[in-house]
Amino acid sequence: MRHVPPALFGVAMVLLLAAMARPTLPVMLPVDTATVILAMDISGSMRAEDVAPTRLGAAKAAAHDFISRLPSSVRVGVVAFSDDAYLAQQPITDRDETVAAIDWLQPQGGTAIGSGLLMSLRALFPEERFVDARPAAPGRAAEGKTYAVVLLTDGQNITGVDPLDAARLAASLGVRVYTVGIGTPNGRIGDERGLRTFVGIDEKSLMQIAALTGGEYFYASSAPDLRRVYASLGSRVVLAKTETEVGALLCAAAALAATLSAGLSLLWFGRVL
Repeated sequence: MRHVPPALFGVAMVLLLAAMARPTLPVMLPVDTATVILAMDISGSMRAEDVAPTRLGAAKAAAHDFISRLPSSVRVGVVAFSDDAYLAQQPITDRDETVAAIDWLQPQGGTAIGSGLLMSLRALFPEERFVDARPAAPGRAAEGKTYAVVLLTDGQNITGVDPLDAARLAASLGVRVYTVGIGTPNGRIGDERGLRTFVGIDEKSLMQIAALTGGEYFYASSAPDLRRVYASLGSRVVLAKTETEVGALLCAAAALAATLSAGLSLLWFGRVL
């Protein structure tokens, strides 16, 4: 017992010495300079009604809620992709224009996930000229800003850029990609001949895209699920990694150790060390 108080006092001294070095730790903190791209799948399979009213209808409603929850300073853009990808709305803070761009989207064609992600990166960095999805020089986004892409799809990449190549480019630019898969295993769509086609999600690729860029993958099998996913994303996309000094925490821990040392010494031996 007689060794415990001196040991605690020694710990307090070590913590104080460490605090004098003004150590820092990387932490994720909210920022007001975030730019978010909503990359939305508008392929023909988004007409499927297994997610009411349709997959695209549920995606639009969830996107509306998502945008309304973001701080007014966050810029939001919209990219749509099917056989190819296009910029439906450049990143702006005007929520009405962004919502209007989402409402205009209509399902058509196939699925080009990689092209959708590449177009999102072009929207985030309009000054760059990405000829293809080759990784760029790292660290371009690390200037007190945060960039994120929320990519929603219900299918598998069948044309265009390789999604993983586009993900590596996003990672090299410091862009986090949050992928969302929508639909149920029973999803079907019909054609003009009345044939019903199975529609499935390539979850493995979506997980890989998220992992490569420091994002996350989410799955939604219903409209309420999708709303919950987008609600949780609202707090994630505005976070940026910031170096924060932790000297004050070390000083607080040192004070606690010193107080405990003195208290135990008084309790056990009737004196302070």
